[in-house]
Amino acid sequence: MSVRDFVDFLVRQIVDEGSYEIVMLEDNDNVEIKVFVDKDKVARLIGRSGRLAKSIRTIVKAAAQNADKRYDIFIEER
Repeated sequence: MSVRDFVDFLVRQIVDEGSYEIVMLEDNDNVEIKVFVDKDKVARLIGRSGRLAKSIRTIVKAAAQNADKRYDIFIEER
């Protein structure tokens, strides 16, 4: 399972499929994963005080710990 698929799995557990889009931008050792979420669902994905978003970032970084790349997750409104 790729990191993108893993992020997709995590986001799909919280937000309905079809109300978000995942875009990956790679640059040498850094990979930015941007999750664009519908305006009415973005608060649900971020959670109170950003706790849920922080948890997603922590889980992805732990899962990709042995990878040669650094993964950053950004949650944005579309």
